[in-house]
Amino acid sequence: MITPEGLEDQLLGIVVAKERPELEEEKTQLILQSADNKKRLKEIEDQILQILSSAEGNILENETAIEVLSSSKVLSVELFDKQRIAEETERKIDETRESNSIVMSNKSILLYYSLYCNVCRSLFEKDKLLFSFLLCAAILKNHKDLDEPEFLQLMTGGIGLGGPALPNPDPSVISDKAWAELGRLSDLPAFKGLLQEFKVSEWKHLMDTNDLHDIQFPGRWGSLNEFQRLLIVRALRSEKMVPCLQDFVKVKLGHKFIEPPTFDLAGSYEDSNNRSPLIFILSPGVDPMAQLLKFADDKGFGGQKCQSISLGQGQGPIAAAMIRDAQKGGTWVVLQNCHLAVSWLGTLEKIVDDMSSGTSLHKDFRLWLTSYPSPKFPSSILQMGVKMTNEPPKGIKANILKSYLSDPISDEKFFAACKKPAEWEKLLFGLCTFHAIVQERRNFGPLGWNIPYEFNESDLRISMRQLQMFLDEYAEIPFKALVYLTGECNYGGRVTDDWDRRTLLNLLSTYYCAAVVDDNNYKFSPSGVYFAPAKGKYENYLEYIRGLPLNQSPEVFGIHDNGDIARQLAETRQLFESILKTQENSSGGGQGGQKSSDEILIEVSTDILNRMPAAFNLESAIKQYPVNYNESMNTVLIQEMIRFNKLIQVVLVSLANVQKAIKGLVVLSAELEEVCKSLLVGRVPAMWASKSYPSLKPLAGYIADLVTRLKFFQTWLEQGSPKVFWMSGFFFTQSFITATLQNYARRYTIPIDELGLDFEVLAISTSDVPPQDGVYVSGLFLEGARWVREKGLLGESMSKVLYDQMPIIWFKPIRIADIKTQGTYTCPVYKTSARRGVLSTTGHSTNFVIPIRLPTDKPEKHWIMRGLAALLQLDD
Repeated sequence: MITPEGLEDQLLGIVVAKERPELEEEKTQLILQSADNKKRLKEIEDQILQILSSAEGNILENETAIEVLSSSKVLSVELFDKQRIAEETERKIDETRESNSIVMSNKSILLYYSLYCNVCRSLFEKDKLLFSFLLCAAILKNHKDLDEPEFLQLMTGGIGLGGPALPNPDPSVISDKAWAELGRLSDLPAFKGLLQEFKVSEWKHLMDTNDLHDIQFPGRWGSLNEFQRLLIVRALRSEKMVPCLQDFVKVKLGHKFIEPPTFDLAGSYEDSNNRSPLIFILSPGVDPMAQLLKFADDKGFGGQKCQSISLGQGQGPIAAAMIRDAQKGGTWVVLQNCHLAVSWLGTLEKIVDDMSSGTSLHKDFRLWLTSYPSPKFPSSILQMGVKMTNEPPKGIKANILKSYLSDPISDEKFFAACKKPAEWEKLLFGLCTFHAIVQERRNFGPLGWNIPYEFNESDLRISMRQLQMFLDEYAEIPFKALVYLTGECNYGGRVTDDWDRRTLLNLLSTYYCAAVVDDNNYKFSPSGVYFAPAKGKYENYLEYIRGLPLNQSPEVFGIHDNGDIARQLAETRQLFESILKTQENSSGGGQGGQKSSDEILIEVSTDILNRMPAAFNLESAIKQYPVNYNESMNTVLIQEMIRFNKLIQVVLVSLANVQKAIKGLVVLSAELEEVCKSLLVGRVPAMWASKSYPSLKPLAGYIADLVTRLKFFQTWLEQGSPKVFWMSGFFFTQSFITATLQNYARRYTIPIDELGLDFEVLAISTSDVPPQDGVYVSGLFLEGARWVREKGLLGESMSKVLYDQMPIIWFKPIRIADIKTQGTYTCPVYKTSARRGVLSTTGHSTNFVIPIRLPTDKPEKHWIMRGLAALLQLDD
């Protein structure tokens, strides 16, 4: 395991070897001598024990034993003296090494400085700021300039389950989540009185501005240091945390730490040797082989001197033979797609280990590996190798430009080969724009795609060749066939989610349609920035592409401007989750009068235990709500109670065991240790999540939500079936929907497979009476649009308002044949904002619930492009 002390010693060795090489050489020799002395002493001890154990009779009469013991005594005294002298000399050398003031000022942190460029070349873009910030935080901690509780507050938003002491002064301006976080922040010494002194009018400028750089905080809060300012920003404007962290790192370390060096293959090669593999960590849309082969040519290793093989079934022995030949002949070997040869990775690990352990290798030999990130990839190879990442260009402009500069479009013969040049060039540009859109749409998370598909250059290449072929062979452009091949087969072949397939085909209809060819004023988006240029030369297209905006607006994707806020919030959440993962092995607090980890665990677990109700009395509930042919909801209630009882049991038992473990009454198992770590960072423990309904909430929000769900069912148990069902509260929502249809089917003697649901959004938020048929439901939130209550229609989201709570919706059973879809948008309902789910053993998705139809005065395509969906719970 790498430790700060070990890094310090390595750094001292490097510096002293440069400044006082003779001293470092003496240090090395003493270490070797000390190890040899200890080894010989151990051999003497073993020899004495062997003689004593095998001697027979009186050992004083055994002359051989006496001679061995006497000589061993003399030798051991001599070795002890040598060891004492060596240790004394080593101590003096260490004092000289430690006297290096530059090294001692930063110790292992300085080593991070020197390795910064090397580390960055092996990180994906999303992790480079993470590394810079961790480096910055480590330096500040080393200088005692960073308060540990404040650092934990930034990572977690504070650990606490109760609400703030004062009510939210203006929920229309400050969300309840932000106000609760301000309440936890005011518990820190530097922020005492923040909640009491908070005036919305004084802070509104911070919540409205898009540029938080150098913004003034009101009153005495203007004197907060740079790190403390981040805590305020996290609470009030968490979507702005990434640029604010960049500014923070720039202030503390310098501008170069937020602008890492560009990819440098030659530099990576210079840092390698014949015993260390060079590893390309792949990302979608990038194939490093062309660049590597060109580099091999430049270095004189082209042709037969650089052999490559794509790993897969049965390719392992061939690859091993290639490596053996290259090690003798001094050539290069490239093993592509190592992640596909999981069963052979153990053999590869042995080959790389042998390379580093003295095997005779030609000095020019190099082993190159390519692999997508994989948990199966041996960590020892990563530790010994030179790692590199090279990601695709970001943005619509860079993506389209890359397509036009790459084969086959860059081939003049291919570009000019079509028999319908005007139609070909316009549709080709539309296809390349579509390719960029489907890739860049991933940046918007679930608003873009439920599942982030790895569309790549091969999808584009086959689609453009098919486009050229169809244009050449048909008099009229067969748009239906083109859309099917491109949308359903080439790109659609990767799409596994039906709602994503709907999105893909609607996106493609913007770029593959007659208007692209026939209408010279046709634009790809309302802004008019993106369109297919009129027929021209290849160079004209490059000129147009280079004139496109560097950063695109969400409107080109069909997404509302709020999509940028959602994207920024997702980046913030991902960054802090990654930082927390790196801090899991850090020791607990307890310094400077702050609470220790054990005290926090006792406090949090006690708070949860006090808030959690006892398990439901199932025996009593079954008597009160027996199985009833005419009331399927009785069965739903009992099933829900059974599921929640299992969850309650896990929560209560694990928290009780945490408290016992702290007191030393039970052993702290691995599962229990994970519970403790999760509680300390405000995260739902994995042990609970395995028995829980899907939830993305932090610990405080999760407990509040769980208690509310339990109260809902307790009220149902005590007062009878609800007039309005809180749809968010169900563990298994599909059973509730099935029961609704079942009750109607049995009441009117209609086969249930002939029934569906119609949906009417009411203008009320509560009801004292249930409907005659069907159910009233509440608890749904729209993401990507809002419900315009005055018109009873879907409308555009308000600026900076990401979610809109729906009024009561009447779920009305109806014959499927009578369902009308005209003038509606079919809106998927999900349990969480992640949207992505997996099929459970019941055949249902773990996240998707049901589609509902909502009235709209806009084309359905508009809302599909918006990524509009309904959610049963938010992430707060």
